[in-house]
Amino acid sequence: MSLSRLSLACLLLFAGSASAREYTYSDAHLHYVDFFQESAGMQKLLTAMKENSIEHVMISGIPVAKKWHEDEPKRPRYYAGDDADAYWYSATDVIIADAVEKLAPEQRQYFHPFLSGFNPNDKNSAAHIQRMLDLYPGLWQGIGEVFTRHDDLTALTSGDTPRANNEAMTKIYHLAAENDLPVMLHSNITSKREKNPLYLKEVEEPLRNHPHTRFIWAHAGTSAEIHRHQTQLPFLLPTLTRMLEAYPNLFIDLSWSMLSPYLLDEQGKPRVEWLALVEKYPERFMLGSDVVGRFNKLGEEMHSYKPFLDALPEAVARKVARDNFLAILPRNTEKSAAPR
Repeated sequence: MSLSRLSLACLLLFAGSASAREYTYSDAHLHYVDFFQESAGMQKLLTAMKENSIEHVMISGIPVAKKWHEDEPKRPRYYAGDDADAYWYSATDVIIADAVEKLAPEQRQYFHPFLSGFNPNDKNSAAHIQRMLDLYPGLWQGIGEVFTRHDDLTALTSGDTPRANNEAMTKIYHLAAENDLPVMLHSNITSKREKNPLYLKEVEEPLRNHPHTRFIWAHAGTSAEIHRHQTQLPFLLPTLTRMLEAYPNLFIDLSWSMLSPYLLDEQGKPRVEWLALVEKYPERFMLGSDVVGRFNKLGEEMHSYKPFLDALPEAVARKVARDNFLAILPRNTEKSAAPR
């Protein structure tokens, strides 16, 4: 039987039982604030989690703040709203720490704060991260989302273009390994128009050079902006297949720009080749909402993966939906049940 027929048979086999599945989720990619460092607040996040079976969240800030420029008559609503720049904003981590530390002790264990408020071009940043670890002992469970290659935001952010393989980030990867912290990288695999993995070296070098550091590749290097210019990247699947085999320290965040056009086709049906990849590496994929400061669509984003999860073997689906994110956290992290 060919691979495509076998995959189709698997889909049909699981269709009956999968429809009745209910999942609990870990959101592996959530920004508590937006690009203006504002948030709908912890109570709305808690409500959204409870209503949508989201037990755990990676909670991070946004490492840049968008400027409302003197020459702009209207406050922008997003970083791409006008031509004003963005700047590195370290206080985003203080906002996260304050929000988490105000939680009741029984709630705090379901929140997994990641440090993001540093300039990835600055070789002083590793020292800043160490200060934050010392100021809030036991709080931080990861680093990121680190903004390196990031669509138009890269051009709008003050300073040099950040790369995932520069000297400043090398220091951070060593620090992450010493403290057992995973690192979430946003590093586009290509530009909006190049039909080849233009920037792949910037991710692959750290993976090879830092085998003791666990890397979460946000969106597997894709973005909605890339997809506006290139509907699909045909080299993405074979590239990820090779990299997952070569680098056991690579984990993939399947947050929203991966759902379509990769995991689901134009009719919303799971793509068999992506199902096969996840089944081959069942502990290396995780889900994220990538919501930014607002939580009214949190459940919608997480539940949108259900058709893909339902087409996987149930044990694999539950790992992807919840367990894989928890497994990548520092070994002394509490990993228990749902928030009350």
